[in-house]
Amino acid sequence: MEHLTLETFKEKIMNFETNKDWKFEGKLPAIVDFYASWCGPCKTIAPILEDLSKEYDGKINIYKVDTEDQQELASMFGIQSIPAVLFIPMNGEPQMSLGALPKSRFKEAIEDVLMN
Repeated sequence: MEHLTLETFKEKIMNFETNKDWKFEGKLPAIVDFYASWCGPCKTIAPILEDLSKEYDGKINIYKVDTEDQQELASMFGIQSIPAVLFIPMNGEPQMSLGALPKSRFKEAIEDVLMN
């Protein structure tokens, strides 16, 4: 799992400086976890995302964005509560999920949103 900065976000997810409309830059579907180190529910889903990154290795990318460190990214996506998880398919619009999801719900979203 890779932690994204503003610069790596523009390379791997979306370059919002050159694109006004959504244009995914990734080569695989992705999940972006917007979190903070002090957030209890964020700590709950961290090992789930770690497991999923191994289980779906080579099929999806999982990234993390520290909302304390990357405030510009958090505000760009209107993140007001965390954890906020962005599911990004190769084609189509990304979908945001708020709150700590159980592993089964993450797997459902991966299959329904990312693998279609």
